[in-house]
Amino acid sequence: MTNYDLIIIGAGPGGYETAAAAAASQLRVAIIERGDLGGTCLNRGCIPTKALCRNAEVINLIKEAGTLGITTGEVKFDYKKAFDRKEAVVKQLRDGVAMQLNNPLITIVKGEARLVDGHTVAVGDEQYSATNIIIATGSAPKGLPIPGAELAMTSDDVLAMDVLPKSLCIVGGGVIGMEFAGIFSSFGVDVTVVEYCKEILPPFDKDVAKRLRSMLTKRGIHIVTGAGVKAIAACDKGYTVTYETRGKTLALDCEQVLMAVGRQPVLPAGLEAAGVKVGRRGIEVNNEMETSVPSVYAIGDVNGLCMLAHAATAQGEVALTSIMGDEAKYRLDVVPSAVFTVPELSMVGLTEEQCKEQGLDVVVKKGFFRANGKAVAMGETEGLIKMIVDAKSHHIVGCHMCGAHASDLIQEVVMAINAKATVEQLACSIHGHPTLSEVVMNVAKQFL
Repeated sequence: MTNYDLIIIGAGPGGYETAAAAAASQLRVAIIERGDLGGTCLNRGCIPTKALCRNAEVINLIKEAGTLGITTGEVKFDYKKAFDRKEAVVKQLRDGVAMQLNNPLITIVKGEARLVDGHTVAVGDEQYSATNIIIATGSAPKGLPIPGAELAMTSDDVLAMDVLPKSLCIVGGGVIGMEFAGIFSSFGVDVTVVEYCKEILPPFDKDVAKRLRSMLTKRGIHIVTGAGVKAIAACDKGYTVTYETRGKTLALDCEQVLMAVGRQPVLPAGLEAAGVKVGRRGIEVNNEMETSVPSVYAIGDVNGLCMLAHAATAQGEVALTSIMGDEAKYRLDVVPSAVFTVPELSMVGLTEEQCKEQGLDVVVKKGFFRANGKAVAMGETEGLIKMIVDAKSHHIVGCHMCGAHASDLIQEVVMAINAKATVEQLACSIHGHPTLSEVVMNVAKQFL
């Protein structure tokens, strides 16, 4: 048996970042990974999707080139080249992770991990022991319990697809579903999204979600909300998706179906034997990411708290500081989210609906990109920023954006909330002109 200070199961963003940080603190680390370094985010999620998002963005710009006085011919899109570029991007970053883990204090073990007890992990016939263990095994796509669910592709399948279908039905209008809808619609695929809830992107504020839905509909994406998919069956054209909406049963024929109804934790074997408790969302943890077994921690998607790559990395830092006996510096309740559609969506904190449910006394203000000089010059005026502020303390409790570079703009508000700054402090910070960040400032000024 080989002994280490720390064993990490899973080499996704939470796992490999924590391994590197632990080695920097002179801990001897074994990181166990059954697949490729980088986990879902790098290999089958965030990165390959964003590579395709870039293609979609350029195609949309070319289509709108006439407004800039640029004459273009027919847009010819080679998906095979886009696919190859995506693969090259993933490989480059995966090689970067390998370099980051190229440390004499880090041992990479390939294989399937199984917990033996709170200090021991088995991989095949080999056993490894450590003072502490961090489980970072991530998540996998989940499906609906309906007839024919196995006929649908997952996000993993879609990203491995090297030929475009003529038509695509996406079951689920969440983050994954809407990003793929925007991508493939730009590529010329006839896309229909079927969402069970009354509005797409249920976790997001209704105002920004409604605005995005309207804009994507104008781009030719068919979106059906308040619809429950009942079955998927093979047909001559490919597949038939049967769904119910407003008391009617309807059917849609398409060449391919994507199941995008969320993800579920990937639980390593041996949790019960090791005494690690699993709840409805995933492995149960406390504020230090510690499980029911004091020497075992769980970070990222596997604990179900926040299924985002940057949340996994932050949780890894929290777990490591606990192991080192230090105090965590991260606020895990302040985590931004983004949707990389055209335009982008982003959010941090509470929605207006959540504030009402919690009985909070808040003030809400909105600002629009159409009044911003940079947005007008860019031709990106279809945007909205909504800010929610506590009526007494004047602290920002939530912010929601739909517009160009929303995923970057939200970070200013994240910083303000994390630092417990008042909305007045944000409003009175001088912003460069002309920049999109002035929209954030101008919304904040409405509270003065």
